Amino acid sequence: MADWISPRGRLPVPVTAFGPLHLLVQRVHRMTEDGRPQQAIAAADAYLVIARTVGDVRSVRFLTQSKMYALLAMGRIGEAMLLGEELLHTAGTLLNEAKTLCDLAQLHLLRGHYVDCMRNLARAGVMLSSGPAGGDRYRSAMCSFAEAATVAEMYEVAATAYDQLCADDAPNRTASSFDLVHAVTLLYWGLRLAHVGRTEEARARLRRSAEITGRRLDHRPDSHVLAAHALALAKLGDTTVAEKLAREAIMPLRLGETYQYARMAHLALGISLRAQGLLHESRREFIAARELSEYGCRPDERPIIRFELALTALELDDGQPSRDLFETVEGQVRELWRLRLQRLAMLRQAAQREEIEAAHDRAAREVLLDPLTGLGNRRKFDLLIAEVDGRVDRGPLTLLLIDLDHFKAVNDAHSHSAGDRALRAVATILRAHCRAGDEAVRYAGDEFVIFLRGDRAAGREVAERVRSAVAVAKVLPEARLTVSVGVAAWSPGMTGDALFRAADGRLYAAKWSGRNTTAS
Repeated sequence: MADWISPRGRLPVPVTAFGPLHLLVQRVHRMTEDGRPQQAIAAADAYLVIARTVGDVRSVRFLTQSKMYALLAMGRIGEAMLLGEELLHTAGTLLNEAKTLCDLAQLHLLRGHYVDCMRNLARAGVMLSSGPAGGDRYRSAMCSFAEAATVAEMYEVAATAYDQLCADDAPNRTASSFDLVHAVTLLYWGLRLAHVGRTEEARARLRRSAEITGRRLDHRPDSHVLAAHALALAKLGDTTVAEKLAREAIMPLRLGETYQYARMAHLALGISLRAQGLLHESRREFIAARELSEYGCRPDERPIIRFELALTALELDDGQPSRDLFETVEGQVRELWRLRLQRLAMLRQAAQREEIEAAHDRAAREVLLDPLTGLGNRRKFDLLIAEVDGRVDRGPLTLLLIDLDHFKAVNDAHSHSAGDRALRAVATILRAHCRAGDEAVRYAGDEFVIFLRGDRAAGREVAERVRSAVAVAKVLPEARLTVSVGVAAWSPGMTGDALFRAADGRLYAAKWSGRNTTAS
């Protein structure tokens, strides 16, 4: 690897959307997915050194994310949260921030911080609904949103997210990559509904889960799909087929250490055997599922297994102890369902607050926008110039005052509609030449201002680029547009008014010298 690093500290390979070291990122991700979190953490630490050395920012982010998931898999929630906070502060994009908020929501939930969990999940939901849909990063963020909702047992929210992912995921393909997790979400939702006595709703979810897994079996059968399909069929009463599929799936899943789906297969077999009156054999399957829970399971799995065991015990022995046990378990299941509904209500309330805040922020931004050009307006200018008054030395600042030459003549000769087109075109050019941290505003009429985070030399360079771009642009076929630019640099102790007057004086000098020029 060291031989590949150029003297300037960059890898001479194309940078993909996932960074040039994406193969290393995938390796760490696979280790976590395969149940090897300790190896994943060690590999992530080693690869992070390489990624930081070569300046591969994308791979640094993805490796940090993979390490966070590995720590989560090991139950090291505190360390995972520290990495999550680090990822949040360096998100950079709306989708990265939304995904990290979802991951943090899941971590907060596991620590019992329900308010923080719902606030993060609600904020992420608002971001995902208002941001650009489609693309790998959007699907990744939506997947994290659905996973966090699933861990919180908010099946309604998770199922809706998976519905959208399946609809968006390669519509020309016969099966979506999200089909199985979508089916499993519906499956557990149906099981929980059945346990609280909402039979018709339960059957509707179970039928839909079985439809999805049935299509998947036709397209690409494997033991995971067999187990999920068998469990849905068993609860729907098709126990003969369910028993056959479950028996076929159990051993491959156990040997492959895919314990979640092995538990599903044991549950399916147990339910099928109980329906046939083989109660002792049924109980053994439920106990096998319970024992596999020691290898880590979803929060909703243990209550499901416990309920099926208690129901089987009641059928084995209808005595008072068995009835008491079943009533206790049933009461616990109903209480867990009530707490689930409380979390759902908390999320809805948090989402309403986030939507109100987002609408308020949008309104505040729109108040500061010029409707014609989309740049900041005079009110935005007043706020920015007022900040100069209390400015301490936070780096260089240069003001560019830009005026369209002979703009009144353009309006008089070619109509105000043509003048509006010219203003919008100039605004587009200004926006294109603004860097991160720079602010362009329409000050008044045909005058614009750029607050540039740079020194006088940088201001002169940007001003000249803007002037040249306007001069060569074919904004109006019927007229040639030019601009004059005045450039003034802020110095310690200078007020906003003094800075503006200095730029205005330079603009006057540019106009006096013949227009279509820059003065600094």
